[in-house]
Amino acid sequence: MPPTGKRSSDIPRLDYHPPAPYRLDLEIFSVSDLRRRGSREKVHTTHRYAFHILVLVTEGRCSQLVDFNPIPCEPGSLLTIRPGQVHNFGHEEVWDGWIILFRPEFLLPTPMSASGKQAAGIERLPEHLHLRGHELHSVLGAIAQMQQDTVIEAQPEDLHALLRHQLYALLSRLRILRDRQDAQALLSSGAMQRFRRFRQLLEQRFAKWHQVTEYAEQLGCTEKSLTRAAMAGAGMSAKAFIASRINLEAKRLLVHTDSPVTLIAEELGFEEATNFSKFFKRETGCTPSEFRRRQVAANRLFGRGA
Repeated sequence: MPPTGKRSSDIPRLDYHPPAPYRLDLEIFSVSDLRRRGSREKVHTTHRYAFHILVLVTEGRCSQLVDFNPIPCEPGSLLTIRPGQVHNFGHEEVWDGWIILFRPEFLLPTPMSASGKQAAGIERLPEHLHLRGHELHSVLGAIAQMQQDTVIEAQPEDLHALLRHQLYALLSRLRILRDRQDAQALLSSGAMQRFRRFRQLLEQRFAKWHQVTEYAEQLGCTEKSLTRAAMAGAGMSAKAFIASRINLEAKRLLVHTDSPVTLIAEELGFEEATNFSKFFKRETGCTPSEFRRRQVAANRLFGRGA
């Protein structure tokens, strides 16, 4: 998986290129295997992926960074990292787990629900899911079986078909487990359902809609009920959740592109670049230009120390 990029200051991008002679569109290996086959610098470097990754911690504890946010992990922690996201495995080394990589096109087509609408696929999985007891045991068994099947002797098309259906089954199991956990946490409450609709709408409109009232009107609820849903689903108010999504996109554009701050402000729906700068400083503690300089300096410093 060699990194590619336009600038030396970019966060390295990894495409899906498993080591020869491996030719499957899905790869499974342990974290300890990753350490053995890669340099310490590469393992601890922040990357932006062009493929999906599932990371399941099985031993020890660590803190992994996903889109600039640290996520504490322990045995049973499952991270879902999507193409385009920024990720770092962290600097702790006394932990192990499974890593599953697969191309976006390896996913089976998303089926239609009974209502005629497209059923949700991998996007229904949360960024961080914690598995316990028999849930963890069943998922570990499914991953171990898939890993064993990657090396069986079979026609490539048959093996790909087997692994695609196993991946579909694994993702379906994880969605069921997540839904069960949500139902238990919010029994007899529609807050999580409203929050999911809010999150989906936010992904579509965050660059244009910055106010809670716009989302509440579209979802047919009051601002207070939307804020309660956001508190239940994300632990923050609806206003803060909107701001955090805009701020995340701003960070991505500042790090991954050379676009001037004025163009980024316009792309994110700010009429004036000064308003964008005030917003970004309030959310991040520094101006957009300062954030970009710090990221470039940090990447160069890491490169000199490698």
